[in-house]
This record gives sequence, C-alpha cells and structure tokens, in this order.
Amino acid sequence: MTSKQIRQKYLDFFKERGHAILPSASILPENDPTTLFIGAGMQPMVPYILGEKHPKGTRLANSQKAFRAEDIDEVGDNRHNTFFEMLGNWSLGDYFKKEQIEWIFEFLTQAINIDPKKLYITVFRGNEKIGIKKDIEAVNIWTQVFKKVNIDAKNIDLAEINGMQGGRIFYYDETKNWWSRAGVPEKMPIGEPGGPDSEIFYDLGAELKYHEKSEFSNKPCHVNCDCGRFIEIGNNVFMAYKKTDKGFVELEQKNIDFGGGLERITMAVQGKTNVFETDLFANVIKKIEELSNKKYIENKKSFEVIADHIKASTFIIGDDRGVVPSNTDQGYIVRRLIRRAIRFGRQIEIEIKNNNWTKEIAKVVINDYKDVYNELNRNSEKIVQEFIKEEEKFGKTLEKGIKEFDKLKNEQISGKQAFKLFATHGFPIEITQELAQEKNLEVDVQGFKEEMKKHEELSRTESAGKFKGGLANVGEETKKLHTAAHLMLAALRKVLGDHVTQKGSNITAERLRFDFSHAEKLTDEQKKEIEDLVNTAIQADAEVICEELNLEEAKKQGAVGIFNSRYGEKVKVFTVQKDNQIFSKEICGGPHVVQTGEMGEFKIKKEQSSSAGVRRIKAILIIDH
Repeated sequence: MTSKQIRQKYLDFFKERGHAILPSASILPENDPTTLFIGAGMQPMVPYILGEKHPKGTRLANSQKAFRAEDIDEVGDNRHNTFFEMLGNWSLGDYFKKEQIEWIFEFLTQAINIDPKKLYITVFRGNEKIGIKKDIEAVNIWTQVFKKVNIDAKNIDLAEINGMQGGRIFYYDETKNWWSRAGVPEKMPIGEPGGPDSEIFYDLGAELKYHEKSEFSNKPCHVNCDCGRFIEIGNNVFMAYKKTDKGFVELEQKNIDFGGGLERITMAVQGKTNVFETDLFANVIKKIEELSNKKYIENKKSFEVIADHIKASTFIIGDDRGVVPSNTDQGYIVRRLIRRAIRFGRQIEIEIKNNNWTKEIAKVVINDYKDVYNELNRNSEKIVQEFIKEEEKFGKTLEKGIKEFDKLKNEQISGKQAFKLFATHGFPIEITQELAQEKNLEVDVQGFKEEMKKHEELSRTESAGKFKGGLANVGEETKKLHTAAHLMLAALRKVLGDHVTQKGSNITAERLRFDFSHAEKLTDEQKKEIEDLVNTAIQADAEVICEELNLEEAKKQGAVGIFNSRYGEKVKVFTVQKDNQIFSKEICGGPHVVQTGEMGEFKIKKEQSSSAGVRRIKAILIIDH
C-alpha cells in the first residue's frame, strides 16, 4: 500500500463517517503569534475548539502540512522528520471517546491492515493538583476494542519504573499523556485549550530495543522509553478543558482532536523500521544517490538530513504564503535547513560534480507531491530560484569563513572563536571541526555550546517579549487590533491599489504587525491617508457583521481573502458597515469587535521592508479611557 493510498483511505474512512474533508491550511500560521510554523493539525482549529462555529460542521478531517524546527537535530534516528503530514480528524462537541477509539482502531487494523498485536496504548494517569482524574473511561473502551480481536489488553501503571509487565495499555503522567500547544498544564497560558490524550504506539520489533548508544540500555523497556523499539503513530486528544485564572474548567463542548503522522503510519504499513525507507522518500534518496555516486545504506545520516531538510524547505518556500531564506524568524529556519543540507552534502562530496544541486532534489519533491499539494507546482520557479540563490550565498560564506579560520593560529580553537565563526560568518561548528581536524587542531566544542546557549537564552527572552499574548488568548485588545488590521487592509488597497494583499500578520494585545504585497516605501502622505481612512471607520461606530457564505458568493460580493485551497466551500465573511457605507469586507475566521467605536485611535508606528516585494506595517490603537 502506497503512502498516497494510505492518505486517501484515511480521508475516505472519515468522510464515510460524516466528516467534511478540509484542505490543508498553510504551513505558516495566520494570526497566531505563539509559533513560527504549524506544528500540529489542531493549530488552525483553535477558534473552533474554543466554541466558534465551523462553516463545514462539527465533524472534520484533513491531511495537514506541518513543520517542527525543534526536531532538526533529531533527524537521522529512524522516526523524526522536520516536515511531515498530520492525518487529523476532529469532533467539535459531537462524538467523544467511544466513537473515536473504536473508529481509529478500525482504520488502523482493518482499512490499512496493521497487525493489532503490534499496537500498544498509553492513557492519562490523572493529576489531583489540577483536578483531572485518571482516564479509566478510555482504558475500558480500549480494553473492549482489543477484546473484539481476541487480545486480552492488560492495563499497567508505573511502567516507567517496572517495565512492560505483559501490559497492552499503560498509564503515564502529564509529561506524556496531556496535550496542548504549550505542553504540560503548568506551561499553558490562560485561555488555552488542552486535555488528556491516548497515544497509539507500534512495535517495530524487540531486536531494535536498546539501539546503539541508547541511554535506556540499563533501564526497563516500556512503550515511552525512547529505546527505538516503539514508535508513536497516533494521538487521540480528548480536548475537554480550558485553563483559567481559577484553574481548569471543562469546555462547553467536548472535542476530539486526532493526529497521526503519515510518515510513521506508512512505515508501519510498509513493514519498514525507518521513515526514510518508505515510498515518501524513495525518489529523493534515489536522486541523492545519482548526484553523489554514493549509496544510501553506507551514508544514511547524510542522506536523511539532506532529504528531510530540502523537502521541508521546499514546502515552506512553496507555500502560497511562503517565506524565503533570511536572517530573521521563519526565514532563518529555512536558511538553516538549506545550509545544513549543503554541509551534509559536502560529507558525501555531492557538490564536487554538481553546481546548484539542491534545486535538483527540490524538483523531485515538487514532482512527488504536486498532485496532493498543487501550490508546489504553482510556485515551482520561485522554489528553484531560492535554492540556487541560497546555495551560491552559502558558497561565498564558506569562502569567507575559511579565510577567517586560516587566521587562527592557536593549538586549540576556543568556544568564543568557534561561535564567532558561526554567528558572524554563518560557519557551522561541524565545518570548523572538519577543518581543525585537517590541521590537527582541537576545537572547544563545549565552550561553543555554552556560547550558543547564551545566545539562545537571549533570543528566547527577546521572543517572549515579541510574541507576548496574541489571538490564541482571544483578549479584548487583540480583537480590537485584529479588526483594525481588516480596516487597514481595505485602506491600503484604496490608497495603493488592488494589487495589495495580505502576506502575513502577527497580532498581540499591544500592537499589530502586518505584511502586505507592495514594492515601494510608503510616503508620509500615504501613511496619513491610511490612518485617516481607518480612523474614519472607527469614529463612525460601524457595525461588524458576520455571515456564512459559499466561497463563490463571497467572491461575487467583493470579499477580500486568500482564495486558495485553505478555505472550505462555506466561509465566514466579516463586513464592517455603517448604514450603506462598507469600510471592509473580508474572509476570516478570527475574533472581532461588535462595533468599531470601542477601538480607539489607529496609529501607524513603523513602515519598512519585510522581504522582496513585501512591506511591513506596525501599528497600535490608542485607547482613551
């Protein structure tokens, strides 16, 4: 069974059970300042989990593009990818634990024929401090579904101390079996939804237990021990709680949020023990073999890093809201991915025979996925050109870095020197080590890590301030600024022209940041005209009206929006209107004020370039209390 068949079978399975099939949202979050990328299928669903009505109903499913930068260093361990597809289904106040557990078990064991004897389950142990009990209900349901296939599913607690003990279902604490975007309950911000979960693990085989250098080699093996034997292939989140300043309260509607990694599920179905051995990577691996004249089996780490990083970069650049390599935010991650791929390409001497080789692998990725994610085909020229530019830039960076390296005469290269090569010249520590080895020099790697840690802590502090609050909290000030962003887009289009479209936004309780398509710097007169148009709408105390329309009807009425596959058949259209005067009409799913009169005075604080052909405005609302 191919990965394409598995993806389609999943969507068909849930469509037959009353689910509307949604297209994947952008891999770049919209109006969510808490994260740089979509790292889980539920992120675009948060407003609906919190109670907003979804235009497509209460049962939804899709395959969502996702990216997790935190897994960059994990690539090469048989199970981690930075880019992956998350098969997801949701119940918004509709069915709950019983239906979800029975259906997902049926899908895995009957629709795609995974052996139920190889499946193991984890559930939430409960936590008295937050007032949420042990999930005995989920255990009982799992016990029954296993019983139907003649498996006696014994449930076990404290497996992390005592091992498997012949169990099939295992209790764990909130570090393993609680899900929210922020992680464990104590890290969740006020207003954030979360809940206990029940994860599904696949047994890759006892022979993989305690693989090389495992920290678990002298500890009891259990499904969550990360020894290499068990791999999580799905997670049923029982999204039933919201954090408040008084503790956890139940959501008015109890929700199901399932997510299953297509790459890992495919690995299980195809009988592999490594995600890179599935058909999702076969063509890319073959291309790397052709370009390098080396064998994957003899150079697995290099091949896997190259394959993963170029695929992830292709999807991020190729998104309809895509970003290109740069030194800030999402662009920095793309740059890091491409340059890391190039560095591993050096290890297999791929660049000796091939100039601009990264684009050749990107073309394979585009071809592999173009039928499922046609934005890659639409944006193929942009993708290819960005890989060419970044590879050439990094070539120059390497030249400069090597010159700086040659100036170092010490017997040992200090951590500060190694970090300066990295921070100033983009010179990876691994290349510094390679060059040092050639000259019989030592590198203070620990000192470099300490310098890097200082840098990361500083960056985190800056990011915490930068991303404070946001639409995830749906606060009143955020609603005002979100509504102001709509009015500003309408004003931008009136002053600058209809070519202006939204390219991204980041809205907190303190300010809005808005990226839009325009090639030239705004004049002071243009900025003043935009401010005046927005403030006219605010002073009119216009009404904000929400209606659900078919996409075609929304277009006919002149609603502004990104008209791509992100939207379902029905969309929400917000119109800011006073009598017969329309100030803004836009497709959106976020929260808004009811009347503009409560918003205060709109003021543009800064206008600058964001990237080629994209400008950025930062603005505030001055509230006169």
